[in-house]
Amino acid sequence: MTKSLVTGGSGFIGSHLVRALAKRGDELRLLARKKASLDHLGDLDFERRTGDVTDRAAVRRALKGVDRVFHVAGTTSMRPGARDRVFEVNVGGTRNVCEEALRAGTERVVLTSSVGAIGPAATAKTADENQPFVAGGLGLAYINSKHEAEVEAWRVAAHGLPVVAVNPSFVFGPDDPKGTSNRLIRRFLLRRLPFYVEGGLNVVDVRDVARGHLLADQKGEPGERYILGGRNFTLTRLFADLSRISGVDPPAVRVPGALAVGWAEAATRAGLPLPVNPEELRAAQQSWFVSTRKAERELGFKARPHEETLEDAVTWQLKSLGARFDEASRFDMPLAVLGRTARFTDRMLGR
Repeated sequence: MTKSLVTGGSGFIGSHLVRALAKRGDELRLLARKKASLDHLGDLDFERRTGDVTDRAAVRRALKGVDRVFHVAGTTSMRPGARDRVFEVNVGGTRNVCEEALRAGTERVVLTSSVGAIGPAATAKTADENQPFVAGGLGLAYINSKHEAEVEAWRVAAHGLPVVAVNPSFVFGPDDPKGTSNRLIRRFLLRRLPFYVEGGLNVVDVRDVARGHLLADQKGEPGERYILGGRNFTLTRLFADLSRISGVDPPAVRVPGALAVGWAEAATRAGLPLPVNPEELRAAQQSWFVSTRKAERELGFKARPHEETLEDAVTWQLKSLGARFDEASRFDMPLAVLGRTARFTDRMLGR
């Protein structure tokens, strides 16, 4: 029986991966922080080891006697005050896991990376695994940290560690224990997005991402990375689909990206409450369209229809929100005013 260590099993991708590995028949060990809840996995058999991936000694102890490592742990925070922690966890944590896995003689490491490590696509094109990383100039801590984490993994791989990376796109779906990955849908349902910037993203189902990890473990070539994606959406099209499914009107105002970022920066300096921050807006206006041909060809990966993903994600989120769905958001009025101001200014500037 294969003994697998999973880091980040308390999170969205991690918890779905743990279930997929349990179904495969793996003997499971989960490395989780002391405060991390694993109650949502209470029906499964696993060994818990307490520790943080930034703690090398804890990682070393957790790796003893395991055959496979699925390194999922990380942070997606784009809050201005979280930059140091983002690099500490995503880069430092990956360094610790990979170096200690090499030391322990681990058979294989499957690294959960991101399409962020590849960067946005050029206009009217899709990005693939061979695209050079050119996103550093955007100044996005999360994006840069995922790129640097991959660099750390490939550095250790050059010394003999068999590493395969998977690069999920924008992950939606049901059963999100922390609610972070479905945050965009939650904001949409709570009517906290009266304006938006036009950008593009690729949406993939979390259950397909979990299956993609297993395929990468079974068929992936060490030293290679594989994009796990689904449907490419403009934000206009995504919001239209979410509106059709949920009955909530889509955001009424589309704001030029530079203008929206400028307003968000000013609002942040003024201490005004906003559900989005400048870094999120800078990321949102990029085109994160990707191609999944490599994963389909080499791993046999295939994403389910996007309608199923969005419907299941909305249904789960509505159930999670409960009565909050019908309550007015405290952000509605100030953001509605900001949206109207954006539209007026845009017209005055002749855009």
